[in-house]
Amino acid sequence: MTEIEKLRKALCVCGGPMKVNLRADETFVEDEGWHAASERYTEFIRRHKDGRVLFLDLGSGGNTPVIFKIPFIRWTMQNPNATYATINLGEAFTVDQIADRSIVINGDIGEVLEILIARRGE
Repeated sequence: MTEIEKLRKALCVCGGPMKVNLRADETFVEDEGWHAASERYTEFIRRHKDGRVLFLDLGSGGNTPVIFKIPFIRWTMQNPNATYATINLGEAFTVDQIADRSIVINGDIGEVLEILIARRGE
Protein backbone atom coordinates (compact mmCIF):
# COMPACT_ATOMS: atom_id res chain seq x y z
CA MET A 1 0.00 0.00 0.00
CA THR A 2 1.43 3.37 -1.02
CA GLU A 3 1.60 6.36 1.33
CA ILE A 4 -1.22 8.03 -0.61
CA GLU A 5 -3.38 4.93 -0.25
CA LYS A 6 -2.66 4.79 3.50
CA LEU A 7 -3.58 8.46 3.86
CA ARG A 8 -6.74 8.01 1.80
CA LYS A 9 -7.77 5.04 3.97
CA ALA A 10 -7.08 6.97 7.18
CA LEU A 11 -9.08 10.00 6.03
CA CYS A 12 -12.03 8.17 4.51
CA VAL A 13 -14.34 7.75 7.50
CA CYS A 14 -17.67 7.37 5.71
CA GLY A 15 -16.52 4.93 3.04
CA GLY A 16 -17.53 7.28 0.24
CA PRO A 17 -15.26 8.57 -2.50
CA MET A 18 -12.90 11.39 -1.60
CA LYS A 19 -12.95 14.64 -3.54
CA VAL A 20 -10.58 17.57 -3.48
CA ASN A 21 -12.29 20.60 -1.92
CA LEU A 22 -11.86 23.01 -4.83
CA ARG A 23 -14.25 25.81 -5.74
CA ALA A 24 -14.93 24.05 -9.03
CA ASP A 25 -18.53 22.90 -8.61
CA GLU A 26 -21.42 22.68 -6.14
CA THR A 27 -19.49 20.27 -3.86
CA PHE A 28 -17.19 22.96 -2.40
CA VAL A 29 -17.59 22.87 1.38
CA GLU A 30 -18.10 26.34 2.82
CA ASP A 31 -19.24 25.35 6.31
CA GLU A 32 -18.80 26.89 9.79
CA GLY A 33 -15.20 25.70 9.94
CA TRP A 34 -14.42 27.30 6.60
CA HIS A 35 -15.97 30.61 7.70
CA ALA A 36 -14.09 30.54 11.03
CA ALA A 37 -10.80 29.93 9.21
CA SER A 38 -11.62 32.72 6.75
CA GLU A 39 -12.19 35.14 9.63
CA ARG A 40 -8.85 34.14 11.26
CA TYR A 41 -7.07 34.62 7.93
CA THR A 42 -8.65 38.04 7.40
CA GLU A 43 -7.75 39.12 10.94
CA PHE A 44 -4.13 37.94 10.52
CA ILE A 45 -3.78 39.94 7.30
CA ARG A 46 -5.34 43.02 8.93
CA ARG A 47 -2.94 42.87 11.91
CA HIS A 48 0.22 42.21 9.87
CA LYS A 49 -0.37 44.03 6.58
CA ASP A 50 2.11 46.82 7.38
CA GLY A 51 4.75 44.84 9.28
CA ARG A 52 7.57 42.57 8.21
CA VAL A 53 5.79 39.64 6.65
CA LEU A 54 6.59 36.80 4.28
CA PHE A 55 3.75 35.92 1.94
CA LEU A 56 4.56 32.27 1.17
CA ASP A 57 2.72 30.94 -1.87
CA LEU A 58 3.10 27.17 -2.10
CA GLY A 59 1.72 25.73 -5.29
CA SER A 60 -1.15 28.05 -6.08
CA GLY A 61 -1.59 28.30 -9.79
CA GLY A 62 -4.21 28.85 -12.40
CA ASN A 63 -7.06 27.40 -10.31
CA THR A 64 -6.55 29.62 -7.25
CA PRO A 65 -4.86 32.91 -8.18
CA VAL A 66 -7.50 35.06 -6.48
CA ILE A 67 -7.11 33.18 -3.17
CA PHE A 68 -3.33 33.45 -2.70
CA LYS A 69 -1.17 34.59 -5.60
CA ILE A 70 -2.90 37.84 -6.57
CA PRO A 71 -3.59 39.08 -3.00
CA PHE A 72 -0.06 38.13 -1.86
CA ILE A 73 1.49 40.04 -4.76
CA ARG A 74 -0.82 43.04 -4.17
CA TRP A 75 -0.09 43.13 -0.41
CA THR A 76 3.66 42.87 -1.10
CA MET A 77 3.37 45.81 -3.51
CA GLN A 78 1.58 47.85 -0.83
CA ASN A 79 3.98 46.98 2.00
CA PRO A 80 7.69 47.82 1.52
CA ASN A 81 8.49 45.53 4.49
CA ALA A 82 6.92 42.47 2.83
CA THR A 83 8.51 39.67 0.84
CA TYR A 84 6.68 37.43 -1.60
CA ALA A 85 7.96 33.86 -2.03
CA THR A 86 6.55 31.20 -4.32
CA ILE A 87 7.42 27.58 -4.98
CA ASN A 88 5.56 26.09 -7.90
CA LEU A 89 6.35 23.63 -10.66
CA GLY A 90 5.73 25.43 -13.92
CA GLU A 91 3.74 28.40 -12.57
CA ALA A 92 6.23 30.25 -10.36
CA PHE A 93 6.39 33.94 -11.17
CA THR A 94 6.24 37.40 -9.68
CA VAL A 95 5.69 40.88 -11.10
CA ASP A 96 8.36 43.45 -11.94
CA GLN A 97 7.22 45.89 -9.23
CA ILE A 98 8.27 43.48 -6.43
CA ALA A 99 10.99 41.45 -8.15
CA ASP A 100 13.60 42.76 -5.70
CA ARG A 101 11.46 41.50 -2.78
CA SER A 102 10.47 38.18 -4.31
CA ILE A 103 11.82 34.65 -4.06
CA VAL A 104 10.66 32.59 -7.03
CA ILE A 105 11.44 28.87 -7.17
CA ASN A 106 10.23 26.88 -10.16
CA GLY A 107 10.24 23.34 -8.83
CA ASP A 108 8.40 20.50 -7.15
CA ILE A 109 7.47 21.61 -3.61
CA GLY A 110 8.40 18.26 -2.05
CA GLU A 111 11.81 18.22 -3.69
CA VAL A 112 12.50 21.87 -2.82
CA LEU A 113 11.56 21.33 0.83
CA GLU A 114 13.77 18.23 1.04
CA ILE A 115 16.72 20.25 -0.28
CA LEU A 116 16.01 23.10 2.17
CA ILE A 117 15.75 20.69 5.10
CA ALA A 118 18.99 18.96 4.10
CA ARG A 119 20.79 22.32 3.83
CA ARG A 120 19.26 23.82 6.98
CA GLY A 121 22.52 23.58 8.97
CA GLU A 122 24.72 25.18 6.30
